[in-house]
Amino acid sequence: MKNSFWKALGPGIIWAGAAVGVSHLVQSTRAGAGYGFQLVLIVILINLFKYPFFEFGPRYAIASGENLVYGYKRMGKWAVWLFMLLTLGTMFTIQATVTSVTVGILSSIFPNLLSFHGWIILVFALCLLIVAIGKYKVLDRVVKGIIIILSLSTIIAVVAASAGGFNPNPEFAVDFTWRAGDLAFLIALAGWMPSAIDISVWHSVWTIEKIKNTGYKPKLSESLLDFKIGYFGTTILAICFLSLGALCMYGTGTTFAVNGTEFSNQFFNLYTLSIGKWAYPVIAIAATATMFSTTLTVMDAYPRVMNPVSRIVIPSLEKQSYEQFINYFWIALLVIVSFLIMTAFAKEMRLLVDIATTLSFITAPVLGYLNYKAVTGSNISAEYQPGKFMKLLSICGLIVLSAFAIYYLLIQII
Repeated sequence: MKNSFWKALGPGIIWAGAAVGVSHLVQSTRAGAGYGFQLVLIVILINLFKYPFFEFGPRYAIASGENLVYGYKRMGKWAVWLFMLLTLGTMFTIQATVTSVTVGILSSIFPNLLSFHGWIILVFALCLLIVAIGKYKVLDRVVKGIIIILSLSTIIAVVAASAGGFNPNPEFAVDFTWRAGDLAFLIALAGWMPSAIDISVWHSVWTIEKIKNTGYKPKLSESLLDFKIGYFGTTILAICFLSLGALCMYGTGTTFAVNGTEFSNQFFNLYTLSIGKWAYPVIAIAATATMFSTTLTVMDAYPRVMNPVSRIVIPSLEKQSYEQFINYFWIALLVIVSFLIMTAFAKEMRLLVDIATTLSFITAPVLGYLNYKAVTGSNISAEYQPGKFMKLLSICGLIVLSAFAIYYLLIQII
């Protein structure tokens, strides 16, 4: 059992590497810095209502032997077209956002070493090297190592910050309200908490890739255990980053900068002032590990996902000889368009983050519905389909996500 579990372990950890990024380092920290511990319950509820739609990724892959894109195809080509349009509407902004935050952190840690564009090129080059040459095996190993470093350094930081207690200055303490400004931030926080629902499709792709690489098809229970370790681990880390924001920043009167490097400088300075200068390497390692793993997994995932989408939408691309061409096309397009977006928003990192996360939240109900239909399809046997509780939680999740998305859109229109 132990050996089989270790063979199954991987896709859930890579999923965590993709999930723990902007949602945690930036948005969760901002939640704590802006509202103290007031949004902890909201974070937990967001993770609860989104849980089924992420779990359906590995569930569908193990049950069917194919990734979720083909599950969408079984509903009709319209579902694949819809998924493709939603993905094209968010993928470049998401890649640009996570890379922007990564570059901001590196620029802060190593000032004057490289220019803004120089850091972008270096980060992209490292990711491309791992994705194009190392493929899944290297991705699997690298992300596992990063997640261990991230978890340990974050926990150390929280324990250290807790020693000083929670002592916000009443003059600067702010209460969360359900007015437009606070709601806009809540939607942005929820958009990538724990991540965009898109990555459920990525997870299904990584699960199939893991089976190909190991020659071992895990049981559903093993695959779901791997996923739960990653999922609940990201929930705990979200609360940790929120706690760091609350303990170190709430009630200080400090406003976060919109520029990536300036934001990172504030991020590091507030922690070191509150915890001590010794904490700088710990926080720096945690932040760098967080964002590089996200940038890496996002760059790996989109070409993998868009490959089958392209083959389904354009049947003439089904030939095996086109597989590498399709991958390289999407990698090149992803890098070029993301680079242009990052250049356009070079001094507006926070705005870029809010745009990307809000877009993800608005599209979440649609992707959640597609996942639910796929995993309850006629090609999935009853033993692999979600139980009554999971189906009920899915319906509740769809209602909550849809209601908030519609409410937010109405507020923007009005």
